[in-house]
Amino acid sequence: MAIIFQEKKKQKYLIFILIGIVFVILLTLWLGFSRRPSVTPTEAPLAEVSKIWQKIEINFEILKNPLFQALKDFEKIPAFEGEAGRENPFISY
Repeated sequence: MAIIFQEKKKQKYLIFILIGIVFVILLTLWLGFSRRPSVTPTEAPLAEVSKIWQKIEINFEILKNPLFQALKDFEKIPAFEGEAGRENPFISY
């Protein structure tokens, strides 16, 4: 008999815990989705963007540097020749 009472008592606690978890989830969802964003996205004015572009300077002297000119291009990789894989790769062998 004691085991039955303990199981019912344990079941009561589990029900309260489950209700509490559901309440916390619902509260989080409610507060998370009901708020309006406090910061609205704005675009940078065109004048500020143009000032940034005016400050950019490219130093082309680096192209004349012997270390830069000593660099080599990557080799060309030829295209794969032959049959690639199986017709249906998801079927078993």
